[in-house]
Amino acid sequence: MSTFVEESKISANALNDTAMQVLSRTEKIGYGLGDAASHIVFDNVMFYMMFFYTDIVGLPAGFVGTMFLLARGLDAVVDPIMGHITDRTRTRWGQFRPYILFGALPFAVSCILVYTTPNFAMDGKMIFAAITYVLLMLLYTVVNIPYCALGGVITAEPTQRMSLQSYRFVLATAGGMLSTVLMTPLAEFIGGSNRALGYQGGITILAVAACIMLVLCFYFTKERVTVTEAYHSSMWNDLKDLIKNDQWRIVAGFTILNILAVSVRGGAMMYYVTYILGNAGYFAVFLGTYSVGNLLGSALAKPVTDRICKVRVFGWTNLILAVISFVMFWIPMQSVVMMFIFVFFIGILHQMITPIQWVMMSDTVEYGEWKSGKRLTGISFSGILFVLKLGLAIGGALIGWVLAGSSYQAGATTQGSAALSGIVALFTVVPGIAYFLSFLLTHKYILKKNILQKILSELQLVTKTDI
Repeated sequence: MSTFVEESKISANALNDTAMQVLSRTEKIGYGLGDAASHIVFDNVMFYMMFFYTDIVGLPAGFVGTMFLLARGLDAVVDPIMGHITDRTRTRWGQFRPYILFGALPFAVSCILVYTTPNFAMDGKMIFAAITYVLLMLLYTVVNIPYCALGGVITAEPTQRMSLQSYRFVLATAGGMLSTVLMTPLAEFIGGSNRALGYQGGITILAVAACIMLVLCFYFTKERVTVTEAYHSSMWNDLKDLIKNDQWRIVAGFTILNILAVSVRGGAMMYYVTYILGNAGYFAVFLGTYSVGNLLGSALAKPVTDRICKVRVFGWTNLILAVISFVMFWIPMQSVVMMFIFVFFIGILHQMITPIQWVMMSDTVEYGEWKSGKRLTGISFSGILFVLKLGLAIGGALIGWVLAGSSYQAGATTQGSAALSGIVALFTVVPGIAYFLSFLLTHKYILKKNILQKILSELQLVTKTDI
């Protein structure tokens, strides 16, 4: 412990008495509203963006897939910069909350722009789509990196963290449902036969709701795990310290694999219900069924992990998800009832492990501080957001490339056998592989309850003896 004390005077008061207090239900709901706002966009990107660009705007599927992937190249620079900035931010409103407040309105505007279809030639539409999509992702970064980091500084108490994340993902799922389930009915009501106008009108209503939610998140939350001085090391040094955190690297692996699973399945869902189940009208009900499962899974996360080690729950649930996904590949086409049942249980299981994953992320921040003496909350979460968006981009690119490579015909009444096989594989096999790899990776994660208690105890000991 002596080396740790000598290395870190800055992090010596990172944990204090209020950091371990019981949180009010109002604050948990307030925090959850922030992710409900984010999921209005996040879920739209997963479930609608590819279909919107290919079948409504008319962009080539291969271009859209490549655009999704290349846009993440910019995030390779922007995400760590945003994390570096937030780790050095000190204001009267806190370290992370100001970005949520002042980023709310620009974020909402970017949502509307990305669903705008200008009356340009194809080249102009492609340029406009690329610019507005990049803008959306940049503003998502400005709001969402501080938001995710905020969850790590509202409380340091492990049980309260799990409760906070459970509330977060119940409300995030509700926000996703608000966005995805209502998007098609809103588009039809507002635009009628003009689908482009309908989608823009629908997202405008949802973006206003997201803006209000972000403001409420700022108002109802409080930062308790604090560092009194800002770090003065370079971003490069912070990144090197982050990469040295072996447990952070493992959680980054979980993140990219699990978001790849859900983004590929989500992005392929519209194609699956249209061409495999044979009725595009199933989509809203299909997605609603999945979302109800998500709500149940979020609510189950805390009671299940109160009884069973969260690491074991995470690992075995990933294995079950992998098995279900592979079994789905062999279900005959147009087995509607069977697929609804599978999707419902996938919704439960996937969303049950999502809060656990984010608690693991917060735990790696304490682990990194315990090892190096530096509390890198902002850049840790910016790194996770980067790999999350990288997984989302790879998922989108994979869908676009598979569709293009299998001769998918946008807007066609029927598709060829190669396109149908590609859609089925995207909806079943690809997520299954990602879940199975995540299960294997779980064996490398060491921050179980006893080790985490030791880390928190020693950090608290530094607080009491070194201030």
